[in-house]
Amino acid sequence: MTKIAISGTGIFVPPDTISNYELVDSFNEYARRHNARFAKEIAAGSVHPLLKSSDEFIVKASGIRRRHVTVKKGMLDPDIMCPRLPERSDETLSLMGEIAVNAARNALASAHRTPADIDGVIVAASVVQRFYPAVAIEVQDALGIRGFAFDLLAACSSATFGIQAAADMIAQGHARAILAINPEICSSHLNLRDRETHFIFGDAATACVLEPARAADGDNAWEIVSTRLESRYSNNIRNNFGPLNRFAPETVAAPDKLIVQKGRKVFKEVVPMVSNFMLEHLAANGIASSTLKRLWLHQANINMNNLIAKKVLGREPSALDSPNILEEFGNTSSSGSIIAFHQFSSDLVPGDIGHLCSFGAGYTAGSVILRKHGSSRSREE
Repeated sequence: MTKIAISGTGIFVPPDTISNYELVDSFNEYARRHNARFAKEIAAGSVHPLLKSSDEFIVKASGIRRRHVTVKKGMLDPDIMCPRLPERSDETLSLMGEIAVNAARNALASAHRTPADIDGVIVAASVVQRFYPAVAIEVQDALGIRGFAFDLLAACSSATFGIQAAADMIAQGHARAILAINPEICSSHLNLRDRETHFIFGDAATACVLEPARAADGDNAWEIVSTRLESRYSNNIRNNFGPLNRFAPETVAAPDKLIVQKGRKVFKEVVPMVSNFMLEHLAANGIASSTLKRLWLHQANINMNNLIAKKVLGREPSALDSPNILEEFGNTSSSGSIIAFHQFSSDLVPGDIGHLCSFGAGYTAGSVILRKHGSSRSREE
């Protein structure tokens, strides 16, 4: 069977940033106003007071210190606490399409490829700007790519689901090469008025070029050894936003139309699920976890990532064993593991094996075992 490689990666990061301190100042002012407004009800016990947030709380809970955002305007205003941007015309490239195109161009350059070399585009993300026409087709058009394109939704595992879909289609001869792109505008479903989640997300876009390993000549190409996907139904991370919301206008602005999660349950259930999933995938391919040179995990929070890495590696992970990019980027949903891979893979040598894994709402999990391209095994064909 044809071996497939990730021959190039690219990222796009919005220039605007929000520090924990900015976020905390905004949230605490909102909490102060709320508590003052409902002072009588709070005293009577019918309304719970809002607790203050802090940089220390955020760092301890997540490891995040700042995040990049697509639109900063409105997010820090206690009266708004939501990004504000004029709607674009239908003839203008969409915001999601714009950041996807930027990441895709960077990935193409990394892979030494042009749009003429690509036959397919998959835009895989946790949320989509609209249902139709597919954002992927818009991106395909903007890049001048012939072939096919479609959107894919698999929450924080969208990148790995997209990689497996692309790899399978190339292996079956349906495309010479495919762009798998992850434009994550996570600030669109972030509840800045919820102390437990107001700090989680940042925005970013990532992209991977996939093609047969025999043709891959990018500077940092990786052969896909194996991919595996898993999903289990859970309500512990949920977003109820959708077109049917207008059927019940009285709840259209309720908090559950943004991200809602039961953090402790997620931690308790996802850590063993993902670590076992990774170990089983490695074992099925005859790979001992002790031989792994690197883990690139979904950037959920530092405590979850460290514990999963420890269970998979069987020891305390070093900063390079399992790179963490949360401090700078926050949780960028499906983009997070690809950012970690993009930034912390070029130092490894041909033949080294690494493990890319995502996990998120659903629950979903995606595992991609990779070997640095250039070894004698990679050239067998």
